[in-house]
Amino acid sequence: MVQWSEKEKMLAGLPYKAMGAELLGERQHAKELLFEFNGLRPSAIEERNALIKKLLGKTGANFFIEPPFRCDYGYNITIGENFYSNYNFTVLDCAKITIGDNVLLGPNVSIFAVNHAIHPKLRVAEYEQAHPVTIGNNVWIGGGVIINMGVTIGDNTIIGSGSVVTKDVPANVIAAGNPCRVLRPVADKDLDQYKEIEERLLGQ
Repeated sequence: MVQWSEKEKMLAGLPYKAMGAELLGERQHAKELLFEFNGLRPSAIEERNALIKKLLGKTGANFFIEPPFRCDYGYNITIGENFYSNYNFTVLDCAKITIGDNVLLGPNVSIFAVNHAIHPKLRVAEYEQAHPVTIGNNVWIGGGVIINMGVTIGDNTIIGSGSVVTKDVPANVIAAGNPCRVLRPVADKDLDQYKEIEERLLGQ
């Protein structure tokens, strides 16, 4: 019978224990890099980006992550082009976190791709389970949003501030709330969002 490591179980979405030497060592490695990242001067943008490229599984050529930033492993996170996250971005990346191009995150956004066991006996035994999170292209996540494991957010969607996302959200919508739900689609009329302001200013 093949014996799976706890890391292999974690990445396969099976119940696993996180406190073994391999996974604990990898989390400690990520913490060391993040300690350095979060402690750099604000002007040290190139140095911070170099650390992020060393930590994450994949990045686009252009990204900006405001410190402080926290994650468990780093190698499970991929970000696309023109990614921006504001302060206090926290990721429990025990499963794959895939983020598309042109994604904006407000402050205090959290992605939790893992959950502890429901039954207390299993929870005390330190079992947990992780499932991937996917965020599409051109998505805007408002401040204070929590995204739970197994969730997919479609392209061009906006998640309102303070939302708790427990289920998939389709593309091209505005969604908000706890639990998060679709409020309305993104429409062509939204192209006129700044039209009145521009006309007023240009008319002065």
